[in-house]
Amino acid sequence: MLASRDRLQGQDVPVQVQNTRPDALLEREWLLTNSRGGFAAGTIAGCNTRRYHGLLVGALTPPANRVVALSCCREVLRVHGVEVELGNFEFTGKLALHGLRYAVGFRRDNTGVHFDYDLGVLQMTKSIYLLPEMDTAAVVYRFSNVCERCEFDVRPFAAVRDFHALQKAHAPLTSEWRDDGLAVWNPTQDTGELFLASDQMWFESDPQWWHNFFYRKDKQRGQDCTEDLWSPGVFKCRVESTSAIVLWAGLGPRGQSQLNVDVDLDIAVESLALRDQELVGVEKMRDPMLEALYRAAGQFVVERQINGKDSCTILAGYPWFLDWGRDTFIALPGLLLCTGRLKEAAAVLKTFAAAVSQGMIPNRFDDYGGEPHYNSIDASLWFVHSAFELKGSDPFSDAAVFEKRLLPAIRRIIAAYDKGTRFGIHADADGLITGGDADTQLTWMDAKCGGIAFTPRYGKAVEVNALWYEALCNLAEYYRRINSPEADTFRRWADRVGARFAELFWNEDAGCLYDCVFPDGTRDATMRPNQIYAVALRHSPLNDHQQKQVVAAVKRDLWTPCGLRSLCPKDPRYMGRCVGEQMQRDRAYHNGTVWSHLMGPFIDAFLRVNGNDRAAKAEAIEMLEPLLDHFTDSGCICSVSEIFDGDEPHTPRGCFAQAWSVAELLRTYTRLTR
Repeated sequence: MLASRDRLQGQDVPVQVQNTRPDALLEREWLLTNSRGGFAAGTIAGCNTRRYHGLLVGALTPPANRVVALSCCREVLRVHGVEVELGNFEFTGKLALHGLRYAVGFRRDNTGVHFDYDLGVLQMTKSIYLLPEMDTAAVVYRFSNVCERCEFDVRPFAAVRDFHALQKAHAPLTSEWRDDGLAVWNPTQDTGELFLASDQMWFESDPQWWHNFFYRKDKQRGQDCTEDLWSPGVFKCRVESTSAIVLWAGLGPRGQSQLNVDVDLDIAVESLALRDQELVGVEKMRDPMLEALYRAAGQFVVERQINGKDSCTILAGYPWFLDWGRDTFIALPGLLLCTGRLKEAAAVLKTFAAAVSQGMIPNRFDDYGGEPHYNSIDASLWFVHSAFELKGSDPFSDAAVFEKRLLPAIRRIIAAYDKGTRFGIHADADGLITGGDADTQLTWMDAKCGGIAFTPRYGKAVEVNALWYEALCNLAEYYRRINSPEADTFRRWADRVGARFAELFWNEDAGCLYDCVFPDGTRDATMRPNQIYAVALRHSPLNDHQQKQVVAAVKRDLWTPCGLRSLCPKDPRYMGRCVGEQMQRDRAYHNGTVWSHLMGPFIDAFLRVNGNDRAAKAEAIEMLEPLLDHFTDSGCICSVSEIFDGDEPHTPRGCFAQAWSVAELLRTYTRLTR
């Protein structure tokens, strides 16, 4: 893996800008996050290509109610009356990347992102920092080698709108100058207040609407893709020598936003470095790849209040997902257990344990702070799995948390799944879990659009029952360790479920597992990746021969260098590219699209059936290398995309930074290199 490691230069992750095609720079993205669910994101070209890109995207009720506050800025340098345009934008029918003429480099380090420019008469670095614990961004312009006196203007463009929406020129955005800065808000919407301030620049009011900013990524997704942005005026200064100019941007409730910018730049950067040190810990400098993976993992762990108390959770992906139960607990072992953050892992589990309802954890929390959504058959079982993974990581640490907070939730889940809960979820007469109907999408293959469920998997899904068997086995082992008579009860229960699983799901003709068994007894022989969990989980209901056949079949029909396809290419329903408007994308989402996080369980299963020896690990490392290349060389810098096209060249799609994708890469890399 030396090639991937060599591209990481200590704390800096440089990206080649000079002599690189603009289209390539528009494809590469960067991401900064804070502990509240807020973020800043954009492209290496400095041009926004999504509605979700912005220099400040804050969370009014962390991590929910996210608002794109400051979208972008236009910078202009004047030398002897000559105007040098540094802004980079795309408008409908026009690509205006003026600043790229002077761009010489881009870096992402452990505190922020940095754009380097050479303008002949001076050099300039534009840096963006996002404070770790507040919705405050600093846009910093550092000037050096100044040969001529210059005038410098910064025109900020405000959106102040829900991060899923687009702004239009009819919005009544307004601004007010206060003693220490400028407040911008929409009086008709509860989208908070953007506050802009600078100690080194003066402000000149010049309100303007700029029209038809074009977002090419939204266009590719078949969405509305043009936006109008409002600028209240221009911040101005003179540049005569080496100096640093700071534009602060903060988001907060109306009348309180100015509190978010009462900070010092040096202190802010130091706090970011300290936060990074906490995330990376002992891995710093030992292994540049592992250090970068630790740093990426930390971006998804954020604050959440439950019943008025501070806790934490895991965001499923940037830029648009909030915290989803299934994603959280698939990601938790990699993001928090591999990185030694056991207290945070326990806190995340407690967050969801407190929200258990009718034996179910939330499929997701609401984007706007409403009631949680309970519509998943497997999320609760992934919760149980993660709780036992935490217990196994350090059985003597915080035992009271497991026994007093997590075990009661686990028992409620097991009882509800046995006797019955929402959506008809219950244990059938044979002990296996069934649930849902043709109109519900309860498993992770949950795409549904226009009333059409594209991958109906109601009844008994293979991965759900692999997780059910795993849960019963874990409970049997737990009660055996504490000498409880319940150990025998759960052992007999698990044995019965395991035997029935092997009978019902084994497809002898295909040498693999059926994907789903419908309520009428029909067994779905579709070749999908869900079966890999029956081998990858610690307890498998299959014999050794069956396990080897499953891994061989998945490797042959579904494996790609970026993860596992969601459907075999030979299937007539297979769609090789996940593009177009929502109906088309949702149809492709689980019908051929590659899911990068599935590389983790595949390698677990591969090592299980190949002896976990040096030769098997060497082969597994080769399998992992393309994802490590993606982590450093494509998509979002030092993150992993949610999905990839099933067809070559396996173009990354979906969220540009996905929690379980990063988590499974980190977990698997750790397993293979330690």
